[in-house]
Parts: sequence; C-alpha cells; structure tokens
Amino acid sequence: MIQYFKIINSQTVEVDKPENGAWVNVVPPLKDEEFMELSEGLDIPIEFLRDSLDIDERSRYELEDNVKFVVIKTPTENNSFNDSDAYYITIPICIILTHNQIVTVNSFDNAAIKKFLNSFERRHPDKRNMMVLKIFEKIVQNFMEYLKEINHRRNVYEQKLYDSSRNEELVNLMRIQKSLVYFVTALRSNEMLLMKLERTNFLGLNDEEREFLSDLVVDTSQALEMANIYTNILSSTLDAFASIIANNQNQVLKRLAVITIVLTFPVLISSLFGMNVPSGFEHSPYAFYIVALLSFVVSVMIGWFFLRTRIFR
Repeated sequence: MIQYFKIINSQTVEVDKPENGAWVNVVPPLKDEEFMELSEGLDIPIEFLRDSLDIDERSRYELEDNVKFVVIKTPTENNSFNDSDAYYITIPICIILTHNQIVTVNSFDNAAIKKFLNSFERRHPDKRNMMVLKIFEKIVQNFMEYLKEINHRRNVYEQKLYDSSRNEELVNLMRIQKSLVYFVTALRSNEMLLMKLERTNFLGLNDEEREFLSDLVVDTSQALEMANIYTNILSSTLDAFASIIANNQNQVLKRLAVITIVLTFPVLISSLFGMNVPSGFEHSPYAFYIVALLSFVVSVMIGWFFLRTRIFR
C-alpha cells in the first residue's frame, strides 16, 4: 500500500498522488504492481524498492541515476508463533531521495515510521535531509526503548528463576538473548552507516545537519554499548545458572549415592542370614529381631560416618 503525505496549511494531509515536496510511505501489504508503478512514476530503480523485502538487508547507502538510496535497520516486535523465537527482531527501512520526493519503504509495520508520521506536521518537507535525520533519530529512540524493556524483562525472569527454577524462565531468557543478538548486529551496522554518512557527506548536509548527525552517531554508539552490556550480563547470568543447576544435580546424585550405600549393607546382612546354610540362628526365636537390629545398627553407623564427613550435606 502506498501513502502520500504533504503539509497543507500547517497540517499533515494525505493526498492521492506524489506531489512535489510530498512524503511517499510504502507499507505492507507490498505488491510488485505498486513497486512497478512507483518506479515508473518517480524514476526510482526497481531494485531499490525490492531490497526492502529482504529482512537480512544490511545498513548501507547507494547512488544511482541521481537517486539516493539508504537502508537502515530498525527494531520491531516479533510476531512469530514459535515460543522459542526472539521477542524482537530488526528489519530494514529503505529511504529513497528522488528529485522532489522522499520515499520510505517498510517490509513490516514499525514504530519508528509511526512516530515520524505523528510528528510529520512539525517537519519541513523542503528540508529533506533533516527529515531523513529525524527518521534516524526515531530509530535510535526505538532501540533505546526496546533495550530498556528487554532489561526490565530480564530482571523479572531472573527473579522468577531464582524463586522457582523452572525451564520456562530459562526459555524466556534465551529469547531475550536472541533479541539482543539482533540488536547488537543491527546497531553495529547502523553505527558504521552513520559514521560513513558523516565522513562522506553523502546526503549533502549543511553544518547544522552535520552536527545533528554527529549527535545521532553518539546516540547509536550509546545504544550499542547498552546492548553489549545487557548481552554480557545475560550471558553471565545464564552461565551462573548453568553452574548452579550442575552443582544442584551433583548434590542430588551424591545424596542418592549415600542413601544407596546406607541401604546396601542391611540388604547384604539380610541376604547372608537368609541363605539356606547353617548360621547358628536356625532354631532361635529371636533370629529375626537379631538380624533386624544388626542391620539397623550398621545403617546408623554408616549414616553417622557420612554425616561426620559432611558428605551427606
């Protein structure tokens, strides 16, 4: 679906065709017929539009036929029905600067473009470079918000794991770890893109805009550092829980082994006196009580020995 927006009388108005200074927003569902129509109408290479369909597209920029093409990754919630998939993934946003319009192509609904649309009335469509930078700003803000939410989820699941030690919390932590892997990879790619845009001045920014871009590079680096910190914390937490689980398993196995040893000697004594050979107690009316008492005494002595040596604790 293709949307056309323009500022008329200080208000954002959706128009029917791509006028000069308009913002063209392409959102799902994406159709190849619309791509062809948009490519022919705005003189955009069709590959620029189709690249948005590749969810693994890396952050980059390209110039062809005086049309500037920028791809940047943005976070979004994962709508997968698989319970082991990541909570959040990253998807590409394609930004195309034509002679008179700015075009954004989204393969999925994402919060960055929605935020930009909500504040579009405060933008100046004639300042296309600043509009692109504002989209970058919304993307960085989304990363920050999702990272804070991920950290909050991690604390909640970690506390539940301390209290219950269930596998469900471990699976949730694993899903958070997968989300952080997506974030670290995307933020590293975005940081390299923004630094390259700043170094080459691909967008043709003025001094004010270049200063704004420098701030975005710093914010992206901060988000990347946060993602790395949360990833390291989560990895350490999972390693610690793995050690705790292994230690608890060893304790249980050790106790079971001690119990087995304690019960083995009474069984051995009973087996010896139960054999069909003379033992001296064949005609004694107290034979059962003597064997039972002897087995009990041996078990108590062995158990006392293990308690004294702290093996059973």
